[in-house]
Amino acid sequence: MLLMKILFLMLIIICAAFYILYIWDFSLILLIVIASLPIMMLFIVLSVKRRSDVSFAVKSAAAAKDESFDIQLCIENRSIFPIGKAEAVIEYYNIFNGCKNNIELNFPIQPKNQQRVTFRLTSKFCGRLRIRCAYINIFDPLRIFRFRIGKNISQDIIILPEGQEIGGCISNTDCVEAEGLVFSEHRSGDDPTEVFDLREYNPGDRLNRIHWKLSSKKDEFIVKEYSCPVDSPAVILLDLSCNETSELRLPIYDTLLELCVSLSHLFIEEEHLHTIVYYSCAEKCFVSRDINGMDTLSAVINELIASIDDKVSAVSPTEYFNVPPNRRLTSFTLITNNYSNADLLAIDETIDADIKNAVAVTVDDISGFPEEYSSVNIIPVVVGKISSSVRAIEL
Repeated sequence: MLLMKILFLMLIIICAAFYILYIWDFSLILLIVIASLPIMMLFIVLSVKRRSDVSFAVKSAAAAKDESFDIQLCIENRSIFPIGKAEAVIEYYNIFNGCKNNIELNFPIQPKNQQRVTFRLTSKFCGRLRIRCAYINIFDPLRIFRFRIGKNISQDIIILPEGQEIGGCISNTDCVEAEGLVFSEHRSGDDPTEVFDLREYNPGDRLNRIHWKLSSKKDEFIVKEYSCPVDSPAVILLDLSCNETSELRLPIYDTLLELCVSLSHLFIEEEHLHTIVYYSCAEKCFVSRDINGMDTLSAVINELIASIDDKVSAVSPTEYFNVPPNRRLTSFTLITNNYSNADLLAIDETIDADIKNAVAVTVDDISGFPEEYSSVNIIPVVVGKISSSVRAIEL
């Protein structure tokens, strides 16, 4: 572009010299035309700059990890002038580590039109992917002038974690709420307060379960199946504070989130209602979200990731332990990367639960981890190896 400016300047000087040396009208017209061309080019590119809007468009604000998704860069040119060439620089990064990558796009811009330039991205790790238009350079037809539009336009995409197959079992205890019980819709149990189903009598059924009134009407024995309560309180506390600054920072966050989803999947498979607790950067406090199915879990994970800011300013669980749950729990599980004796001591002393777990994500060998701290079970998980690390957890 600098070369074009130099050439045009030289051309104007030559035309001026030609006008001085020759008195014909043609030399004057030529000088006026050549001298006015840069002014016209400046007017065209300024008109497009002032009458253009830039934005991003996506089909969905969430995507699965390792699956490609389309992003559209939308440019609306309301002027009557076209741009033969525009250069866009798109930055994208996961806010968990801030490592930026660039994409360069080249395209024309049509007059009086809105056009979309589509590009495709894939994320290996879950989190929040921020896509930002660093700038779009527009040039006049002669490439004398360049202006920038669309600076700092951004779009966030939630990259959802995947649940891993883990071994484990849900503890069957009598720690249930006295009021407002929730019962399973798919399996029977031993709670006589609600009837799950009625069926014909089979040899071996207890006589106290026979529905005598209904049996007398049907002239055959009808047996009551009782309901199975699933309202036993269980808590998963997700600690997203991380001091790692190396390239392992993003895999650590990925493992923390997938651990939370994997444990929640185990609860959901057993129809066991539970609560996920995490620090919301948006609300500046710990929030609790009850999970009763896959739809609820998906919504909570979306909300969790969307609440995280660029600095990932999550706090340690100490604040949560200052005001612990005021009820007895069937199980309490802390998922953390910052393994500390202070947190384990707080769980041991402040949490009233039948089962207490501390799932510690680590990048090192797990051989140095103790198996238990007082009443807290310690389960080390190597980054990226959830299934092989969590084999027999009890919740």
